[in-house]
Amino acid sequence: MPRFSVIVPAYKVQAYLQESLDSVLTQSYPDLELIVVDDASPDACGSIIDDYAARDPRVTAVHLAHNLGLGPARNAGLSRATGDYLVFLDGDDTLAPGALQAITDRLKATGSPDVLVYDYARTYWTGETIRNSLSHRLREEGPASFRLADRPALLGMLMVVWNKTYRREYVEREGLSFPPGFYEDTPWTYPALLAAESVAVLDRVCVHYRQRRTGSILTTSTRRHLDVFDQYDRVFGYLATRPELERWRPAVHRRMAEHFCALYADPRRLPRAARAEFFARASALLRRYRVPGPRPLSLSRTDRTRHLLMRLGTRRAYRVLSLLRSGSLTAGRTGMTLGRGLRETVLRLHYRAQRLLPLRPELAVFSAYWHGGYACNPAAIEAKLRELAPRMRTAWICDPAHAATLPRETTFLRPGSAAYWAALARATYLVTNVNFDRALVKRPGQILVQTQHGTPLKRVGLDLQDRPAATPTTDFAGLLRGADQWDYLLSSNRHSTLVWEKAVPASYTTLEYGYPRNDVYHRATQADVLELRERLGIPPGSTAILYAPTHRDYRRSRPAHPDFDRILRDLGPRYTILTRTHLTYAGSPSPEPHPRLLDVSSHPSVEELCLASDALVTDYSSLMFDYASLDRPIVIHADDWEAYEASRGTYFDLRAFPPGAIARTEDELVDIFSTGHWQGSRSAQLRASFRTRFCTHDDGQAAERVVRRVFLSQPTAPVTPLEDRRPTPAAPSATPEPTLAHLTTSRWP
Repeated sequence: MPRFSVIVPAYKVQAYLQESLDSVLTQSYPDLELIVVDDASPDACGSIIDDYAARDPRVTAVHLAHNLGLGPARNAGLSRATGDYLVFLDGDDTLAPGALQAITDRLKATGSPDVLVYDYARTYWTGETIRNSLSHRLREEGPASFRLADRPALLGMLMVVWNKTYRREYVEREGLSFPPGFYEDTPWTYPALLAAESVAVLDRVCVHYRQRRTGSILTTSTRRHLDVFDQYDRVFGYLATRPELERWRPAVHRRMAEHFCALYADPRRLPRAARAEFFARASALLRRYRVPGPRPLSLSRTDRTRHLLMRLGTRRAYRVLSLLRSGSLTAGRTGMTLGRGLRETVLRLHYRAQRLLPLRPELAVFSAYWHGGYACNPAAIEAKLRELAPRMRTAWICDPAHAATLPRETTFLRPGSAAYWAALARATYLVTNVNFDRALVKRPGQILVQTQHGTPLKRVGLDLQDRPAATPTTDFAGLLRGADQWDYLLSSNRHSTLVWEKAVPASYTTLEYGYPRNDVYHRATQADVLELRERLGIPPGSTAILYAPTHRDYRRSRPAHPDFDRILRDLGPRYTILTRTHLTYAGSPSPEPHPRLLDVSSHPSVEELCLASDALVTDYSSLMFDYASLDRPIVIHADDWEAYEASRGTYFDLRAFPPGAIARTEDELVDIFSTGHWQGSRSAQLRASFRTRFCTHDDGQAAERVVRRVFLSQPTAPVTPLEDRRPTPAAPSATPEPTLAHLTTSRWP
């Protein structure tokens, strides 16, 4: 018996069917049967299906004698299914790479629920890919599985069959099947969710929902859209047979009203001659199934009024309201646009006027992380510039929320203000680790330094052109226009130099000087480390583990963090964990409190956190390259390498060339620390090899090299050899040294 039965109906999708079937058969999780139903398609779908069935024994071809529609075609596939779980996929859609593996992993983690809901992305015929806007409702937080009553917001998501997998025994017990007609998903999905004893969610894009330019139901004008009334009759008929589900009638009624209003507003679907009939039948159903009582407060006043007018059948008043709403929105947008436009026009003229004035050779403007605070390479360069060239004036661009992080000696610039534009127009030096405003016009004589903010393990720049899931909105032409303004690109090592010059080709000069932000790792003292640990609340003698993962391009919400409570319990009282969430997930909930778990996500300096810790645990973050400069243990927790590699892509296989031990599971992570492998001789060997390759220039003098070359036009000091460097030592630790026995069971590449 296979784990999954994937059911694919096919009708007039010959141009897309092969891609759809390939997306299933090439899944990394192969335990499946693929049932493809030819719904008497007049094109080549039937022969394509037969070809696949002849080549792969997992494929079952089903040919219907007459065209019956999506619902009956799915039923034909359903009757032949033998898998533990049912997956439905339309013949023009595709499964994302690794989807079935992620689904089965989540099913195991949530106790084999009746229904698992996962995410999707719309893929447009233009090539654009946009993730579901309601994906935040799929956050994997709270109980692993639940009843719908515990997360009713799931009822507000797209009510389709193909963004869920269903336990086959549950489907058979409930007698679920598809009716004929358009909107056949409706009488299946509502009962499937409402009656389920256990529901779970997977916060991952598993389906690419193709938005065809022509030929889809959504772009077909036909009276068959009136089938929607029969489908909702079936839903409420089902509720009438299940008294325990009657409490869901108001919620389903509201969703029905929303569906009717959306369908009525779409000029592509309803023929003009059918609009009056549609409105009258919608009114009749809304009255028939209305439950007396107050309307949901979550609806806007306008939506409540629209639903009321449709229920009352006052089509003319409904049309007037729609026109007024459209007009008010247009007027509001126009007013806001005029206000913004006037201000932007004045500022644009101000910027142009400032560009006519002479440059200020003593002024340097800095920024980091999209108007974040005082941080990273620009901060280290700014501090060294004030030290070596006190005549220079510096200014820092950041949002007001981060102004407190700035030193008193630098000037705060609010983004978009008149002072901001004046500084961009007249500063001789511009330094950033991302990019300046797109409206910046670099003047002759201005010098722009791009410092970057990490050694690239994951693909960057033009190397992401074939990775749309990782960069759905990247403007590659804009990226190159920005790079054309760079005079200098700062590189931390030869690997970075080669990557950047290929991925962002432009006429800049590469300064392979090391990263200034890492200078502190060779200049701080052990007394500084002890002071930092006390300030952070790390108990004396404790071994502090900094846990700092990167973000995931294939997820909208933060990935689930490890079970810190279990890890700390297994490791014992001598360990403290500092957990730092990636800035992409700023504002997401903190882990459950624990006396030896410190959430340092809002701490302004990651360099201070590195100095205070005894070891780093990360996944694919560029922080590992910086931390290696400290010559302290690094452990890689790579539990989703295949998914990460598939979505983002990397420049080398980290598993083959790691900076230390590798944990693929939480158990292995605990084992690495409990046995002492994290600080054993093999860990030191791997780290030494990693440092030799990536820390060639990080000797504590990178900022000085940049300042002398760019700002002072002076020769730079030679790089201190790796063997002669003395990074800041860690604090004395209470963790015992590993024994020889410990060194026999570790996880090494």
